[in-house]
Amino acid sequence: MKILIVGANGQIGKHLVKLIQDSGEHSAKAMIRKQEQAKYFEDIGAETAVVDLEGEISDIAHAAEGVDAVVFTAGSGPHTGPDKTMMVDLDGAVKTIKAAKEANVSRFVMISSFDTTRAAIQGASDSFAPYVVAKHYADEWLRMSGLDYTMIHPGALTNNPGSGKIDTKAHKDSREVARENIAHVIFESLQNKSTIGKEFQVVDGSTPIKEVLQNL
Repeated sequence: MKILIVGANGQIGKHLVKLIQDSGEHSAKAMIRKQEQAKYFEDIGAETAVVDLEGEISDIAHAAEGVDAVVFTAGSGPHTGPDKTMMVDLDGAVKTIKAAKEANVSRFVMISSFDTTRAAIQGASDSFAPYVVAKHYADEWLRMSGLDYTMIHPGALTNNPGSGKIDTKAHKDSREVARENIAHVIFESLQNKSTIGKEFQVVDGSTPIKEVLQNL
């Protein structure tokens, strides 16, 4: 399987590309924004495509040609304003969905936010609400796209080492999840057809990732 990772230079993206390349079975194509980001991926044998997510759908579709799946892990980041949130987390996501369809790629994995419901929008702070709105509508677009999607809703992301164990519901002790664990969830989801059409929340937990996904 050849997999296009949109937002590959992000922390989840880097974990995922390495995981794919290390598998010896699948290959990653890293979509990055700047040529100077390419060295990391080239050093581990991954193909790269330099594409600005704020550019044209056709550019993203060209990067998606010949791949078997698309993973959207891109995000505007915590230090940008609502304008970038809308351009990347909403418009960028929708354009990637359209590009996948244009390139005849049916398998799509979306990294969303933990809770993108209407209630979550109403309960969000003024500074966080634009992000939840962006994710809400990007998720809605994916649900209606006709693609073979899996939508992952991670808890608060950390840089802790991945344990390989998760839960699909937050519990009273923690709503956190390691980025490395999310990369493994993406990787396993791509290999498990039973995750198609599913969406689920993920936090660090006590159950092996494969077991959780088999029982969704």
